[in-house]
Amino acid sequence: MDDKRNLIAAILLSVAILIGWNFVAEKFFPTPDKPDVTTTVAGSNGAPAPATPGQPSALPAPGTPAASVAAATRPVEAILAEGQRIPIETPALSGSINLVGARVDDVTLNKYRQTIEKDAPPVRLFAPAGTKSAYFASLGWSAQGVEVPGPNTVWTANGTKLTPATPLTLSWSNGTGQNFRIEYSIDDNYLITAKQTIANTGAAPITASSFALIDRLGKPTDPHEQDSWTIHVGPTGFLGGKSVFDVNYDDVEEADGRSVRYNSAAWLGFTDKYWLAAIVPAKGERVTAAISSPSANNYQTLFARDFAAVAPGKQVTVTSRVFAGAKEVNILSAYQDDQGITRLSNAIDWGWFEFFEVPIFKLLDWLFKQVGNFGVAIMILTLIIRGLMFPIAQRQFASMAQMRVVQPKMKALQERYKEDKPKMQQELMKLYKDEKINPLAGCLPILIQIPIFYALYKVLMLTIEMRHQPFALWIRDLSAQDPAMILNLFGLLPFTPPSLLSIGILAVILGITMWLQFRLNPTPTDPVQEQVFKIMPWLFMFIMAPFAAGLLLYWITNNLLSIAQQQWMYRKFPQLKAAPAK
Repeated sequence: MDDKRNLIAAILLSVAILIGWNFVAEKFFPTPDKPDVTTTVAGSNGAPAPATPGQPSALPAPGTPAASVAAATRPVEAILAEGQRIPIETPALSGSINLVGARVDDVTLNKYRQTIEKDAPPVRLFAPAGTKSAYFASLGWSAQGVEVPGPNTVWTANGTKLTPATPLTLSWSNGTGQNFRIEYSIDDNYLITAKQTIANTGAAPITASSFALIDRLGKPTDPHEQDSWTIHVGPTGFLGGKSVFDVNYDDVEEADGRSVRYNSAAWLGFTDKYWLAAIVPAKGERVTAAISSPSANNYQTLFARDFAAVAPGKQVTVTSRVFAGAKEVNILSAYQDDQGITRLSNAIDWGWFEFFEVPIFKLLDWLFKQVGNFGVAIMILTLIIRGLMFPIAQRQFASMAQMRVVQPKMKALQERYKEDKPKMQQELMKLYKDEKINPLAGCLPILIQIPIFYALYKVLMLTIEMRHQPFALWIRDLSAQDPAMILNLFGLLPFTPPSLLSIGILAVILGITMWLQFRLNPTPTDPVQEQVFKIMPWLFMFIMAPFAAGLLLYWITNNLLSIAQQQWMYRKFPQLKAAPAK
């Protein structure tokens, strides 16, 4: 009767895990159910544009507010075609600087496509004000008693394009003795440097402050670009002496004055899963900063310098930097080390296990560069991990063999002291000690696999290097779910089954390899254990189906290597296959 009750309990628990896992996975382990599609990085389904784009909503107040801008939105292409722009051309970026407002508001990423199709257009990061996906960087000044350039100011350029070899200077004069310049330069990757100069040729001193901001209209609309327990999406930066991951868009809108303020900043901006737009003061410079929401569905990150006097005949120059691009691990680390941008690598939300995840990424990325196929790199990584764990696995099998040998003695002790549980446990521990058995040795490989699996999950989900990487045949993006599912006839029907039923070919192969692995194990003497082991492979098939194809490939490879290792170990420990003595 007890065995039947335990069996029923095991089955009910399995069903509860299967049903409950869908909720857990969506909350804590979000995985794209199809290859990542990026149209524009920002987007708010036609929300109204802010009244004064490019003006700060927090910290120093601007000198003279600009006139309101029409709230109607227009297509990006129409606004870009209106002229008054200086092209940006680099190996990594294309776009333009708007001479109206001197805004960097047109940036596309040359190396990244919106979909996995070969002819897909590049990812657009920045878009001008007046579009539904407005997202841009702006630099400016605040001053007391003098006119400063604003969002409608038309600047004069001294060149025809901004490239790594040809910097660009924009200039404007207010007509009362103050001249303003912005000297733009750009590197081969994603960093724009802007030297802001105010020259006072008037007869009296002035007091001025400079600022830099990122202005974003709307939140990401992709359901997999939402802030979650494992991936931070939204405002971020190194603010107040720490990396900020605990502020999201709703927090900003609900804050006092719709603004969260900080007394220092090394950098701040907006992070998406793969993309980052950030403003960076000069190394070691003291600034104050804020994350704010000027109006509904409009967000800013801003830093500003203290007001300072500029005497007649003097000028003040400060340096601001703008990062606009993909969160490539090596590039972020290089900017952090070479440019002194504190903890810029934390724009990738590695979490608590960064010390473990980064080495996994670097090894996987190196393997990928050697073999040229990301799926093969995952398989080689699995082989390396299994090789490192081989001594532990040997101890596991040796412990299983010893447990098998002493199983009759254990059964005898359980029968003898079945009415005295404490005494039975005491005698069992003595038996383990006398026979030099560690009953927990068999759990160690499983415990080690958990952080490795989580690290690989984070690497697949967070790093742009893994985005849209194919393997073979129908697997065109290993960071997304297997698209060949049984219920949609392996991708022939144009719909995605619900998560619980999204069993794909890789999930089926996973279940089969796990079933074969369990079949090679000695048959448990406990009938309840035997039934649980029979159910577990197919339970895991359902649980793992919604995960990224790369994770399933890792698990399948691990299962196949485990089967091979089991066969080898059975030859070394034949008592594992032998029936226990009665």
